Amino acid sequence: MTTFVTQSLPPFEALLSDVIGTSSISSTLESWDESNRQVISLLADWFKTLGFEVDIYLVPDTTNKFNLLARLGSGEGGLLLAGHSDTVPFDEHQWQHDPHKINNLDGKFYGLGTCDMKSFFVFILEVIKQIKAQGQIKKLKKPLYVLATADEETTMAGARYFSEQQLIKPDAAIIGEPTELVPVIMHKGHMSHRITVTGQSGHSSKPDSGLNAIEVMVKVISSLQKLKTYFRQQFSNPHFSVPEPTLNFGAIKGGDSANRICGACHLDIDMRALPSVKNEELIFLLTEQLKPIVQQYPGRINIEELHMPCPSFETLSDNDQQKQSLGSVAQDMSGHKCCAVDYCTEAPFIQNLGVQTIVLGPGSINQAHQPNEYLCHQQIKPTLHVIEQLIKHYCF
Repeated sequence: MTTFVTQSLPPFEALLSDVIGTSSISSTLESWDESNRQVISLLADWFKTLGFEVDIYLVPDTTNKFNLLARLGSGEGGLLLAGHSDTVPFDEHQWQHDPHKINNLDGKFYGLGTCDMKSFFVFILEVIKQIKAQGQIKKLKKPLYVLATADEETTMAGARYFSEQQLIKPDAAIIGEPTELVPVIMHKGHMSHRITVTGQSGHSSKPDSGLNAIEVMVKVISSLQKLKTYFRQQFSNPHFSVPEPTLNFGAIKGGDSANRICGACHLDIDMRALPSVKNEELIFLLTEQLKPIVQQYPGRINIEELHMPCPSFETLSDNDQQKQSLGSVAQDMSGHKCCAVDYCTEAPFIQNLGVQTIVLGPGSINQAHQPNEYLCHQQIKPTLHVIEQLIKHYCF
């Protein structure tokens, strides 16, 4: 039996200030990467204060990163509200204020994580405070779960691990990424790969004495341009603003001097698959496209995965025809029509619990990963309302 304590929490802005002030950057660069233990401990204390039972899990194969799972109530089903506890790094020279301090200016809360997406947990806390103040906690018939994950901004290790654990199976799950409260029921996947061409260095005065890796990479890029055209011609989903799978040339590096034949060249790419296209299919098409060049230069072209891929996502349908789908419920409560987005989230991993899942939260994706990130005051009341209605729909 869950014991409900009578302690109170500080107001919304004070909670927001504390969570934003607790740095939890995740990065592939060791100099930036931080443990999220402090912010997880902070959230754990707050949810315990409101009567939640809290478990903290060390995420395997990470640098001291943790997931938090909080539960209010008992029984089967219920609702999961999920989000990530980490943020991206920042360029302090582009910020007008300290990114780790809340600045309440011009109807906006500025700070790193206000939008993407540590504020989501503060909204949940504020709603539970209000429900308790109204004396309605006793109406809880199904459990409310809150999940805070690690390393979403890099490997999504926290969500992957939670998916593997299979600890709970709620009736519905909401990922609180910044969608301006528009329910997202589809998004693309994401993969990153490095293509390496190994040439033969030599003196630039004798081009035939070596093999210029840059010149071979030009052929690779030209061939991949044709693959991009193929994607546009063969695949399309009108729900997306960019209706085809994408292939981006993100970074390139090669050579060391103007007077040397380039001995090695690296190209980093990313590809984003539609829900109807598996990541493996895009990889197959990529390797097939490059096969003639690989055969022309045997042993000199290598493709390696930069990090584990994220699958595309599409909301599961509910097999129970008597129930209203989660997307339809979210549309009614938010006043916004469901949509598809081109970026990716933890949704496919949470959906692996066998639960209907959507992405819906306060703030705009246009603010995510940007200097002077902010959350508009105008988003506060609508967000509190939507979260409260979702909790009452699925848990009361």
